[in-house]
Amino acid sequence: MSNELQAEAGASAARRRAGAALERLHASYPRLIDLSLERLRRLLTALGEPQTRLPPVIHVAGTNGKGSVCAIAQAVAAAAGMRAHVFTSPHLVRFNERIRLQGAPVEDALLAEALDAVERANAEQQITVFEAVTAAALWLFARVPADLCLIEVGLGGRLDATNVVSPAACAITAISLDHQEFLGATLELIAGEKAGIIKPGVPVVTGYQPAGVLARLAAEAASRGAPHLRRGREWTVELEGAGMVFDGIALPRPALAGAHQIENAGIALAALRAAGFRLAPEVMAAGLRAAHWPARLQRLHGRLAALLPRGELWLDGAHNPGGAEIIAAQLREWDGPTDVILGMKQSKDVAEFIRIVRPEAARLFAVAEPGQHLALPVERIIEAAGGGAVAGPDVRGALRQSRARRVLICGSLYLAGEVLKLDDGLVEAGAGR
Repeated sequence: MSNELQAEAGASAARRRAGAALERLHASYPRLIDLSLERLRRLLTALGEPQTRLPPVIHVAGTNGKGSVCAIAQAVAAAAGMRAHVFTSPHLVRFNERIRLQGAPVEDALLAEALDAVERANAEQQITVFEAVTAAALWLFARVPADLCLIEVGLGGRLDATNVVSPAACAITAISLDHQEFLGATLELIAGEKAGIIKPGVPVVTGYQPAGVLARLAAEAASRGAPHLRRGREWTVELEGAGMVFDGIALPRPALAGAHQIENAGIALAALRAAGFRLAPEVMAAGLRAAHWPARLQRLHGRLAALLPRGELWLDGAHNPGGAEIIAAQLREWDGPTDVILGMKQSKDVAEFIRIVRPEAARLFAVAEPGQHLALPVERIIEAAGGGAVAGPDVRGALRQSRARRVLICGSLYLAGEVLKLDDGLVEAGAGR
């Protein structure tokens, strides 16, 4: 057998092994959300306490922008010649996206090895899927050399599984109403849960927040003796012409589209600095230009985009009121009418999302893709829109009905994953999540 055939056979075997490990993971452990740290701490002890052997960690919480902050920070670190591990959720197309080793999605063989190690150490005791995945990520991060770890909170902060790390710096991005059943009914209560990642003496970076939210974050930081680095006080970032200015340093805008990414870029740069990394302006600039994060105002150019031969197709994972505000602002900024294709998860506040976005959209199409996790039925979206939406009923159908020069798909990261597969032709090829 040739070397190429051997390599292909090895890769195929690794994919099968990783797939089998993931199937066992989802079959053995509950998918429910049960915020706690005790189960994971017990598992990590059995794994040899990998969370104590990590490179410097930046821990990122917030409602919107966490992934973008991690992506920008990783790109800046790479521009400085540093290797960064990244843990985010959920994935869009492949599970491997959640765990990035030295900036690249974990290879199947390593993923299978980590999941097998977690399964053995857990010994069939109670654990959630997210806790098991977090343990696998930390196990890998402790074994593969790197200069930095960027760890995104899954849900909330105080009781989130990722809150077992000892960070060099924390960051809290924009806070919006989301997951109220777990985090509280007001922004201030949610802020208190997010602030649970703040550690004694560890600097915490925050961007723009409503006054009540900022006051809660400041109080939590003060109670722990954590230096609080606030936008507009301890650090600044502003748009200027075609670029941005961070603490007096002229820089290009990040490659991620949307004015809101200026804020996320500032948080990323401030967090890197707070963690002790000193970055030259040219390194910051190179990293900002290289930043990439799928489904965040991403323009598509594949098979779905071909259904709009004379137009533009955009994709964003916004799914809560804060994300809706960002979408509405972008729709106002664009020239000419934009149709919006909306598909949401069942647990989300679809009526509030539509209330914010609908006035800025030329037409609103309600969709649900066959593979979309917990997709809200099309009829429910139309009902929430008060009749101001029409059935797609799927993305392809909506695109064929659209007559606008520009179309934006949004409402769910799970929908975004299905859209990326459709645009790349992966659905027709039979690839799964």
